[in-house]
Amino acid sequence: MRMLVVGAGATGGYFGGRLAQAGRDVTFLVRPARAAQLADRGLEILSPDGNSVVRPAIVTAAELKQTYDAVLVTVKAFALDAAMDDFAPAVGEETAILPVLNGMKHMDALVARFGGHTVAGCACKIAAQVDREGRIVQLAPLPKDTAYGEMDGRATPRMRALDAFMQGAGFSASLSPTIAREMWEKWILLAALGGITSLMRGTIGEIVAASGGAAFIAAFLDEVVSVVNAVGVAPSKPFLDMAKATLTAKGSSMTSSMYRDLQAGNRIEADQIVGDLLARGHKAGLALPLIATAYAHLSVYQARAQTKV
Repeated sequence: MRMLVVGAGATGGYFGGRLAQAGRDVTFLVRPARAAQLADRGLEILSPDGNSVVRPAIVTAAELKQTYDAVLVTVKAFALDAAMDDFAPAVGEETAILPVLNGMKHMDALVARFGGHTVAGCACKIAAQVDREGRIVQLAPLPKDTAYGEMDGRATPRMRALDAFMQGAGFSASLSPTIAREMWEKWILLAALGGITSLMRGTIGEIVAASGGAAFIAAFLDEVVSVVNAVGVAPSKPFLDMAKATLTAKGSSMTSSMYRDLQAGNRIEADQIVGDLLARGHKAGLALPLIATAYAHLSVYQARAQTKV
């Protein structure tokens, strides 16, 4: 199997780097500046499990000519349109596109562009970021896992081949018959954590310790889950128990990547993580005052950030 990894940021860099390190046939599709950086220094991973430098195969959009068995799409949601143009030559009739973007809006865009047969489901978990030197920094030993599968749950030959390809590369990998539910569950946690920490401007522990904080968290999570129950795939009870425990843990230093980007003045995925959820919920006739408040708050930040560009 041959895999094209679109992007070499925190997610793509870590999982693609580990696969390359394990001897898998992996090529990174990156912008010219990132290509030059990787060619000069290699792909550096700083991890509690041990640091490493990989010198993977690299290609730019102008050089991409051949198709791949799998395309792992790891760009930010606001970069998806440009990325689809870039990796389109890599998509053949049996190529599996594996997107690990946030939310579910990207699935509609990918299916519209490449067809439902081509687009599979994928969900990655990794606590990592890219530092100023372009290195992939894993922030904690766990989580570092990925799940994938056909959206209808079938164990097709291409998914079985992908599963064999992903095993034994230094992270947990699983072929899931319920990948659609797992993707909706991931969105629940992202939207809840992002909305809660960004709106309250604090860590989970700080919010829980504040007067009314725990009640606010519970109410926000209930709104998010109500949307997914109405328009998506209902989450499992074990997931909900985990989500509630995670979001109400006393003393927790957890924040969302959205909140960290907001603090740093970076572009955020407010539309994809919170705005699209709100739109789907309103279309289903749900009243969502807390999600609406969070989205308005994030929209003010986005508009202000765009005026500075």
